[in-house]
Amino acid sequence: QVQLVESGGGLVQPGGSLRLSCAASGSIASINLMGWYRQAPGKQRELVAGITSGGHTNYADSVKGRFTISRDNAKNAVYLQMNSLKPEDTAVYYCNADRILRSSYRWEFNVWGQGTQVTVSS
Repeated sequence: QVQLVESGGGLVQPGGSLRLSCAASGSIASINLMGWYRQAPGKQRELVAGITSGGHTNYADSVKGRFTISRDNAKNAVYLQMNSLKPEDTAVYYCNADRILRSSYRWEFNVWGQGTQVTVSS
């Protein structure tokens, strides 16, 4: 099946920035909805930002104005630019593809990456 691989996580000081990348492997015709989720210790996984194939976006209130999601449909990639990071942003960040149409015109659903750790600490 399609695999999603995240990169770009790491340790950053409050107020700093990180850019997360997620690349989808395999022969893909299109991906309808991609998003970033995060899960902090002891908390439920939550949606951070989502983006449709047409470029429509939505964000969690906690990250509006600080994070920007984007995608490159030609590369089947999605990115999350995170600015003005706060300690509360510390979490494992996961890339998700909701619906993937393979080049074979077979469908794959709800594919997750393995996650990348983001730690915001002074």
